[in-house]
Amino acid sequence: MSRPRDNTITMETFTEGLWKENPVFVMLLGMCPVLAVTNSAINALAMGLATMFVLLASSIMVSMFSRYIPKQVRIATYIVIIATFVTIVDYVIQAISLDLYNALGAFIQLIVANCMILGRAEAYASKYKPLKAIVNGLGMGLGFTLALLSLGVVREILGAGSLFGISLFGDQFQPWVVMVLPAGGFLVLGTWLLLFDWIKQRQIVLETGGKETHAR
Repeated sequence: MSRPRDNTITMETFTEGLWKENPVFVMLLGMCPVLAVTNSAINALAMGLATMFVLLASSIMVSMFSRYIPKQVRIATYIVIIATFVTIVDYVIQAISLDLYNALGAFIQLIVANCMILGRAEAYASKYKPLKAIVNGLGMGLGFTLALLSLGVVREILGAGSLFGISLFGDQFQPWVVMVLPAGGFLVLGTWLLLFDWIKQRQIVLETGGKETHAR
């Protein structure tokens, strides 16, 4: 498979996953773990890091071997590569902490079906050299992790009065139980999406206004 695109690495190669093409707040990918495991900050961080590892490792492998993979079986091959690294993550988390493993549940294995990872393999890693695929994958992985943390931190603070298991407000705090329930995930996600869109719209207005002022 040829690599017809420019392999030059720029700052945007890394930052597009953090802002312009954020997997959660812009592309709305991986919604199952975003809503299911972000009831605490530690769960959100663990899932984000696990997903980022699988994304980086699979991007490297796909970029290195895409030219040798027949076009007819490329998607199936990408899934096998992704599943291999998901299995590694599954065993590593199980070995590190059974409590964390049980908290994340089946969503560790479901990283295989995360559209963000398969999409980057097909649309990006297979078309660029490994170094650029790594830089872009790192940005996308960090963007996904930060998005999960954004939800996990808010939901844990409001729903349990703690952060990473550390109590913040003492025994007198009355937690908002809804925040650790599925409904809380939708509420917090919707709020973050509104805020993210408002910031982008403000940025567009400022850029447009600046150009008009410069033209005058």
